[in-house]
Amino acid sequence: MSCGEPHETDCSEVLDHLYEFLDKEMPDSDCTKFEVHFEECSPCLEKYGLEQAVKKLVKRCCGSDDVPTDLRSKVMGRIDLIRSGHLVPEQDITAVAPVPHTPTPTATPAPQE
Repeated sequence: MSCGEPHETDCSEVLDHLYEFLDKEMPDSDCTKFEVHFEECSPCLEKYGLEQAVKKLVKRCCGSDDVPTDLRSKVMGRIDLIRSGHLVPEQDITAVAPVPHTPTPTATPAPQE
């Protein structure tokens, strides 16, 4: 995504590190660069606002739930693989936390009289 305008900080860099910005996990100097970019670039600002809203919603709905340690480790491992370029984000998402499949019972026709 890009607005097509030149910026000191490229849109792709901002979007690649958006969650670090949202989670306040980056140096203040980088935060300042991102804030300046958001003032100049409405598509990135819109994406930031959307991701911020999703993060708040998840926190409100799931904030009090404890995350199992093994799940956290698996998710963090996947994030590291994606960041390193060894895994495409849409690739094999079920391997992080597979959803158990429960077979749907089939209806048995009633006996005819």
